[in-house]
Amino acid sequence: MRLMDIMLSVPSLVLIMALAAALGASLFNAMLAITLVRIPSYVRLARGQALSIRHQGYVKAAQTFGASRWHLVHWHVARNAMPPLLVQLSMDIGSAILMASALGFIGLGAQQPTAEWGAMVATGRNYILDNWWYSAFPGLAILITATGFNLLGDGVRDLLDPQQQGK
Repeated sequence: MRLMDIMLSVPSLVLIMALAAALGASLFNAMLAITLVRIPSYVRLARGQALSIRHQGYVKAAQTFGASRWHLVHWHVARNAMPPLLVQLSMDIGSAILMASALGFIGLGAQQPTAEWGAMVATGRNYILDNWWYSAFPGLAILITATGFNLLGDGVRDLLDPQQQGK
């Protein structure tokens, strides 16, 4: 857990850029770097959920009735820890798109001839005075897609968290 805390103490984008530069410029390496850097937040959230759920009454009741450790983890802890993890995942897709675009902008993402929004924005910056749309439309696509996934995450949270529906 301390390794996860150390990874969370470093800004994500800096760590992703360093990891992508070390792995080499490609779409696969960019996605691998983003995934490896984002894992600690999921580990921390899952651990917190598991510790919280472990002390719930229904888990204690299942223990009292002789449920095995595997049964408790599978049927009670894992199933009740999933909704926050799914919400976190749907919210992180937008941030992963922004990070992948940033890597593409600086040349560490997908390489030519693969179309990538960050690379399109980087190419368009050379023509920004005469042909502003070269950068504007890929940037708008990034904005709309990231915002859409964040709104999807809000919807998933509203759907999976019944305590918030009354507020």
